[in-house]
Amino acid sequence: MSSADPRRIHLQRALATFRPSDDRESGFCRRMVTLLTSPGDPFSRDHFNPGHFTASAFILSPDRQHLLLALHAKLGRWLQPGGHVEASDADVLAAARREVSEETGLTGLEPLGQGVLDIDVHAVPPLFGSPEHAHFDVRYLFVAPTTQARAASDARSLRWVPLASVDDVESDASVMRAVSKIVRVLG
Repeated sequence: MSSADPRRIHLQRALATFRPSDDRESGFCRRMVTLLTSPGDPFSRDHFNPGHFTASAFILSPDRQHLLLALHAKLGRWLQPGGHVEASDADVLAAARREVSEETGLTGLEPLGQGVLDIDVHAVPPLFGSPEHAHFDVRYLFVAPTTQARAASDARSLRWVPLASVDDVESDASVMRAVSKIVRVLG
C-alpha cells in the first residue's frame, strides 16, 4: 500500500482536522500519524508491529437521548460497535458504517459533528494465533434512523442506554471520554 492510497489520504486529512481533548489523545494522534507513514498496510488486520487501524461508531437514538452499546462477545464489556478495516472499505468511515451494519443491522446513519469524534490506541492481547498488538481506533458519531437493532457478528447483545447512565454499565474509560464529547456536541 503506497502513501498515495486513498484510505491513507482520507485518514491523514481527518486527523489533520481532529482536535484532541487532552494530552493522552494528542499522543494517540501522533502515534496514528506515524503509523500512517509506516511501511506495509496499516489497515490490514495482519499488520502487528505496532498494530493496525480499526473503526468504530458511537450511535445515538433518533431522539439523541440514548447511546447504543454492544456487549462484545470476546471482551464481555459494553462498547461501541466497531472492528477491523477490510480491503473493500473505501476508508475508515466506510469501515465504521459497515461494522455498525454487521453488528446491529442499522443502516442509513446520519453523521453528527465534524469528522472524527474520538481516537484511541489500546493493546490487544494475543488471541487466536495473533501476537499482542495495538488497535488504533478511529471513532465517529452517528444518529440512527430507528431504535430497531439486532445483535449479530461480534455483538452478543445490544442495549440503548440513556446518555446520563452510560457510566453505570460495564464499559471502559475510553467510552466515557467519548460520551463527554457527545454531550458537548449535543450542547
